[in-house]
Amino acid sequence: MEAATAVAVVPVRNVRTVARDLITLTKPKVQSLLLFTTITTMYVAGDPPLALVALTCLGGALSAGGAGAINHYVDRDIDAVMSRTSTRPIPSGRLPAPVALWFGIGLGVASVLLLGLAVNWLAAGLSLCGLLGYVFVYTLWLKRRTPQNIVIGGAAGAMPPLVAWAATTGGLSWWAVYLFAIVFYWTPPHFWALSLLMKNEYAKASIPMMPVVRGEDETRRQIVLYTGLLVMLTMLPACGQLFGTAYLVAVCVLGGGFAWLALRLYRSKERRAALRLYLFSLAYLALLFAAMVVDTRL
Repeated sequence: MEAATAVAVVPVRNVRTVARDLITLTKPKVQSLLLFTTITTMYVAGDPPLALVALTCLGGALSAGGAGAINHYVDRDIDAVMSRTSTRPIPSGRLPAPVALWFGIGLGVASVLLLGLAVNWLAAGLSLCGLLGYVFVYTLWLKRRTPQNIVIGGAAGAMPPLVAWAATTGGLSWWAVYLFAIVFYWTPPHFWALSLLMKNEYAKASIPMMPVVRGEDETRRQIVLYTGLLVMLTMLPACGQLFGTAYLVAVCVLGGGFAWLALRLYRSKERRAALRLYLFSLAYLALLFAAMVVDTRL
């Protein structure tokens, strides 16, 4: 009786393990912020029905998940070297590498079909551009070649506002490009703060991230530079009275906090200064986009 029970339990446990590993391949923590910018952008662009928001988010999740899975496949060699990533499904041996590749391709195809058929083909095409940019431009080309990898490759991660705008309006506008630019300029200081924490790991894997190639001092200087550009960029709608008081207050408070933490990191070599900036940057982007929605609804 005990043996029969064991036989019945093992497959269930294996299915759950595989399912959990497949979900891990999609990088759900990274996706959460991308999906939030998608939702908020849709409500800045108009008043979309909930069904459209849900379909756009599902399509975006499939696209980002596909890109993440393919990234796991491509980076399996360096993931095995870094202690932070050595327990991922492929380097740990829990999933064969080809499974991740075909899973990622399948998610990407499903995303294009879903967005194209249920939303519109412009949104589908933009989402596909984000996936291809992340895989081919960032992961395969830039990541292992230049410390500017995250600057140029960051365009792929800034695609959700364009997809969301296209899904809501059926087209694009300068507003959509502006929201894209915010995420684009936010990405370097956000990621470089993390790279300061992971410098030794990247060096061990021979990944030319900014702190490894240019040093920590230059990385901190670049963080201050890009933070300044980001704050000035986010102030433009308030200066032009395109947004109202709610956005102005939010951008001043959030931008001031970001700048203060960036300057504090520039003066300090403590790891917790980098960690604070990294964590704040996550909240910053979410609250900034939320403030846009609040302002348009007042």
